Amino acid sequence: MWSSKIAVLSLLWFGVCVAQNVNNGSKLFCYYDGSFYEKNDVINITIAEIEAALPLCNYLIYGYAQVDAVTNRLSPRNATLELDAGKGYYRDVTSLKRRFPGLKIFLSVGGNRDVLSKGIFQKYLSLLESENARKAFIASAYATLKTYGFDGLDLAWQFPQTKPKRIRAWSGQLWHDFKKLFTGDSILDPKAEQHREQFVSLVRDLKTAFQADHLELMYTQLPHVNHTVFLNVSQLKDTLDYVNVAAYDQQTSVRNPKEADYFAPLYDLTDRVPGNSVDGMVNAWSSQGMPLNKIVVGVAAYARGWKLVEESGTTGVPPIRVDGPSEEGGFTQTPGFYSFGEVCFRLRNYTGLRPKSMVDPTLTKVEDPTGRIGPYAFRFPMPKQSGVWMSYENPTSIGHKAAYVRAKGLAGISVNDLALDDYRGQYFEEKFPIVRAVRDHL
Repeated sequence: MWSSKIAVLSLLWFGVCVAQNVNNGSKLFCYYDGSFYEKNDVINITIAEIEAALPLCNYLIYGYAQVDAVTNRLSPRNATLELDAGKGYYRDVTSLKRRFPGLKIFLSVGGNRDVLSKGIFQKYLSLLESENARKAFIASAYATLKTYGFDGLDLAWQFPQTKPKRIRAWSGQLWHDFKKLFTGDSILDPKAEQHREQFVSLVRDLKTAFQADHLELMYTQLPHVNHTVFLNVSQLKDTLDYVNVAAYDQQTSVRNPKEADYFAPLYDLTDRVPGNSVDGMVNAWSSQGMPLNKIVVGVAAYARGWKLVEESGTTGVPPIRVDGPSEEGGFTQTPGFYSFGEVCFRLRNYTGLRPKSMVDPTLTKVEDPTGRIGPYAFRFPMPKQSGVWMSYENPTSIGHKAAYVRAKGLAGISVNDLALDDYRGQYFEEKFPIVRAVRDHL
């Protein structure tokens, strides 16, 4: 009898400790892209399936809403899925707060779902240029948050991205800098100064509209958006609740089809573009005055892959010559882009693996014990089969980044995306190993 009572008390005490761990200190922001629900027959993660991760998350960020190019209003990307007249996903997502009372739920607008479309940035810039357009966006954003019960808005604003830069040794960089004396730099945005001040106005007016209802406001810096061009940090630092730095996709097979490298290093690497690392991006924001306790580091629960060719050499050590994206995976069905579960399927060497068939014995995995870079894996070309080189994250590398966030006193970590983690626990003993690794080290 007493043993059963002690067991019950122990479980209750454990639950209190877990709740305190989630609610104190650095925060965990968990992204969930609703489009994964009906992307294809393989990806169909439901709201019920993400619930196993929610006790670990402080925030759930649901994406992605968009800007209507005609009305400048915030609108759903898939009204049939998200609005009440359809499947009501907005309502279903925010109803999770009834089962997880400490959870806050944001709606994210923008993201990187269509940044490669021609002219996609223009509607985001045009909205900034008109006071009436900004008012229409603010009114619609406020109405959406209040109608569906969201706690805040994530501005994953689609500013123009910088052009890819080749990785150069010091001699090559000197020659490149010399040529720029005569050719100059290309202008990313001729109206950058104007747009910078207009974005401040948008953020300030959004915060004013949200204030009475205590709605929160976050800005997400998407990969390859130069915040020094588009953002006046000194005027934003007191208005934004959080700045989420998407510190990944420094190299992708779309932007860098001929050269593969780590897509999310923790620290700057030798002979690389300075600042293209977690530490470099955090320091870029903090040096501009953004408080450390408002900076969130974004990490990816996926891999980037390239196709190895005969000219790639025989070492596998990056940066390495490649020929575009590697073959698509069965889960994401996108060339050069793999969920963490797909990575596990290929490697088949993690603790807790269930099936052991179809191991690819030619795939070599390399890890850095210092944690400065994430792991990578590769297979050289074979007859009738192209090679592959992939950079990815695993619980160990994610743990290093979470420990960095904790040591720096940052606001927390965001994980992109719950649907890309091993959410069914097929390859680990527990579901969501990436999310759990973050929580364990924060």
